[in-house]
Amino acid sequence: MKCPYCNYSESKVVDSRPAEEGATIRRRRECLKCQKRFTTYEIMERLPLIVVKKDGSRQTFDKQKLINGMLRACEKRPVPLADLEAFVDDIEQELQNSLEREITSVAIGEMIMNGLKSLDEVAYVRFASVYRQFRDIITFKEELNKLLEEERD
Repeated sequence: MKCPYCNYSESKVVDSRPAEEGATIRRRRECLKCQKRFTTYEIMERLPLIVVKKDGSRQTFDKQKLINGMLRACEKRPVPLADLEAFVDDIEQELQNSLEREITSVAIGEMIMNGLKSLDEVAYVRFASVYRQFRDIITFKEELNKLLEEERD
């Protein structure tokens, strides 16, 4: 690590501690030439995830899009934003842990629906109605019946 004061390339770590809830490591360093101290941050490198849309186009994964879709489904429902953010973090972590760099939007949608089902059933039905493009009341009723059957089991 180069010293920001004298550009010398050797330094020693004086202090090291987690930062940003463990997402990064903060290191206090001291230059071995000029003895001035400076701070560096170490973060984990994440490989970009690519989402393959239904039309075949590709986009980079965007957590905010997932949160926004779930917020619309949870509008006027007692679902805390922190729960939605934690759920989206779990989805992202699961995708990062997989060996696949490309994931279909269909697979992500199914993951969201499974999670919403346990968070709030009304939000689940709202999300499913848009995601699965319910065309009429019969399709909507069939999804509700499936939900009721799962509850009975």
